[in-house]
Amino acid sequence: MKVYSGSEIRNVAVVGHNDTGKTSLVTQLLFNAGAITRLGKIDDGTTVTDFDQDEIDRKHSISTAVAFAEWQNTKINFIDTPGFGIFVMEARSALRVVDSAAIVVSGVTGVEVSTERVWKFAEEFELPRLVVINKMDRERASFTRTLDALQNKFGKNVVPIQLPIGEEKDFTGVIDLVSMKAWKYALDGSGKFEMIEIPADMKSEADDWRAQLIEKVAEGDDTLMERFFDQGGLSQEELLDGLKREVSHHQIFPVVLDSAAHNIGGHAILDAIVALLPPADEVKTIDGKDKKGEPITFERRAEAFPSALVFKTFSDPFSGRVSLFRVYSGTLQSDHTYWNTTKDHEERVGKLQLIQGKQQVPVSELRAGDIGAVAKLKDVHTGDSLATAQHPIVLEHIHYPEAAISFAVEAKARGDEDKLGVAIGRIIEEDPSIKFGRDEQTKEFLISGQGQLHVEIVVSKLKKKYGVDVILHPPKVPYRETITKPADAHGRHKKQSGGHGQFADCKISVEPLARGADFEFVDEIFGGSIPRQYIPAVEKGIQDARKKGFLAGFPMVDFRVRLKDGQYHDVDSSEMAFKIAGSLAYQQAMEQARATLLEPIMHVDISAPAEYIGDIMGDLNSRRGRVEGVDADGDTQTVKARVPLAEMLTYGSTLRSITQGRGSFHMESSHYEEVPRNLQEKIINEHKKAQAEHQAAH
Repeated sequence: MKVYSGSEIRNVAVVGHNDTGKTSLVTQLLFNAGAITRLGKIDDGTTVTDFDQDEIDRKHSISTAVAFAEWQNTKINFIDTPGFGIFVMEARSALRVVDSAAIVVSGVTGVEVSTERVWKFAEEFELPRLVVINKMDRERASFTRTLDALQNKFGKNVVPIQLPIGEEKDFTGVIDLVSMKAWKYALDGSGKFEMIEIPADMKSEADDWRAQLIEKVAEGDDTLMERFFDQGGLSQEELLDGLKREVSHHQIFPVVLDSAAHNIGGHAILDAIVALLPPADEVKTIDGKDKKGEPITFERRAEAFPSALVFKTFSDPFSGRVSLFRVYSGTLQSDHTYWNTTKDHEERVGKLQLIQGKQQVPVSELRAGDIGAVAKLKDVHTGDSLATAQHPIVLEHIHYPEAAISFAVEAKARGDEDKLGVAIGRIIEEDPSIKFGRDEQTKEFLISGQGQLHVEIVVSKLKKKYGVDVILHPPKVPYRETITKPADAHGRHKKQSGGHGQFADCKISVEPLARGADFEFVDEIFGGSIPRQYIPAVEKGIQDARKKGFLAGFPMVDFRVRLKDGQYHDVDSSEMAFKIAGSLAYQQAMEQARATLLEPIMHVDISAPAEYIGDIMGDLNSRRGRVEGVDADGDTQTVKARVPLAEMLTYGSTLRSITQGRGSFHMESSHYEEVPRNLQEKIINEHKKAQAEHQAAH
């Protein structure tokens, strides 16, 4: 296969809301370009970019996939991304490594939640955008309504360069407003078309839309504006050059029309991608960091020093771990050694591949601007940079958000615990937004993700890919216990049973400390009432006991123990005896010090459109939350609140319901507060019940 240079490459992320037909569109374009021989269908799992078994079963994308086509001596790299909100970081990761975005909207439903989110991501990365209105053949599809929604949300720079010939079941072709040509498509899905005259009943409308397009292009350039006023319009060449420039500078977002299901409009979209979207080498330099972390700028051409960024990892049953990367500068070659500049070690890179969904096409080299893959890298993960040891360029990858929901997870089979950790580790390599770890207090293994469906898909992968069956539980809340008043206590351990006995006696006082102080032990022994070698044993006995709690099995914190006095026996005293005496003194002190339960309070930021803020605040009040303020950013408002963790375990689904999927939230630990008395009784009774059941079972 031909090796392409940056000027001959277009890198396009296909993004948008779920169920807008992104995967079908990519398949359609690959078919029309001759990259594949048949139009696959999501329903039977034959599309190029939805090849994972979970995607086939669920009939929607859950992971980023790459494919490519050759059109008009240009290589187009498509990155097909999921549209569900919980997987939207896949889209953001893809947008990080491309030069433009194809934002797909449905002609029926128009602008939706993820449309807005991916548009913001594209703005963040300053990417040109091509808007594809898909499903123009569907019942209730409307070009006018969808265009109005796009312009209302994203501004008048969203400009159509095509008009539909017919709508709904009568959608049969498009009028190109740049060339003023019309194409009518066969209705058999073959993608075949013929050039026709613009229908007489649409000629006047097409002329009006073209005039608006010319005026919009002229507005973006002083020279063109002068020509426009002098000549009363622009030449075809001036229009095309001006449009391309305005698209590249993200001043115009052209709109094209499609029916992926019936393969109508595909070739015109391929033409628009090649003619209007920027080549991979249009931006001549790129920013990175050197070995010391200092910012550097370097040239983005095939003759420069090689650098590449791994933006996605997935597991292939035959090739093992496959790393997808973009070459940013220089030329990467097969069977060469490069430097992992993120982890600072050498990495042997084997055979480079082009990726067509799950198919891999070997190539000898990939030049700056291209996207490819390599299998079985030893220690390279998503976000790592590859370069040379002599020029160790580090490229910045995106940062993934904190997980929104956690579940406790345990292997069904007793022998699968070790396999569980290894398997989840491999899944995290593919999806860094998944988190896995052990809660030190509750001792539970926790798996965290962006939503319940996200975690359920991980569970499905564990079973299908790695043969590990697991059970999910809501995580335990890491409550703590503390005391609210000082107390004195006496612990005495005395046991005589033939030979040496056991004897230890200690007197302590306890007092509350400020929140977050944890535990202090103060030795106030004078005169040797307890020998020095036994004092650590007293502390150890109290430490062990406090970790088991007093009220409900949670660690006792934020208190000070003063060891004030005691007795010992020359023969019968031992470290073990004083350890037991210390724990007895602790138990007696807790009975007098008015123990209470503490719960974790979370700092929560909830972002949503303004119309949902009232309902969100009402819901937070019902969760014992305290709203501390509301910040506005355009149409979006962010509620800042402090809410008990116990009330937030299932918040993701509630927020999704309140905001129709338009809300998001971030949560982090703030501090601990006392649990209301009525709830304390419930927690303590549940602990006693669980203890009784455990004892009965054993």
